[in-house]
Amino acid sequence: MAETVKLTRKEKIAQGLPKPPKRKKAYAMELAEKRASEARVMLRNYRSSARKMRLLADMIRGMEVFHALNTLKFTARGAAPDLAKLLKSAIASFEQKFEGERVDVGTHCVKEVFVNEGRTLKRIQPAPQGRAHQIRKRYCHVTLLIDFIPQKTEDQA
Repeated sequence: MAETVKLTRKEKIAQGLPKPPKRKKAYAMELAEKRASEARVMLRNYRSSARKMRLLADMIRGMEVFHALNTLKFTARGAAPDLAKLLKSAIASFEQKFEGERVDVGTHCVKEVFVNEGRTLKRIQPAPQGRAHQIRKRYCHVTLLIDFIPQKTEDQA
């Protein structure tokens, strides 16, 4: 068995070997490469609770883009038109980012959609006998990402 010999840093420099990237830098480069191939849009400080918006987000997650738009169009929830507007913005962003690509039926899907809690405005409501109840007006942030529908290989079929 041949033993591998570990070189010292000075020996590696003398041989002209490149320095391996630090973990944070490698991770940042990996994220940058991944984000270059996707269209990510965000809706910040939307006046709805995250819980209500998550119901809509769960409905469209993983759907084909135009099927998701249709679903949102016929959903009776108050935040559906704004989420549909965000999805249209993601489509436009994708087409602008990749000038030769068009988002057509059956080619792109909603890869990720997640909802985070935003700020909370705290207000006071008068209550009986001189008391006061607190009212929380909640906001949320929505992040939506569209990407190509993954192609199934022969092994997966």
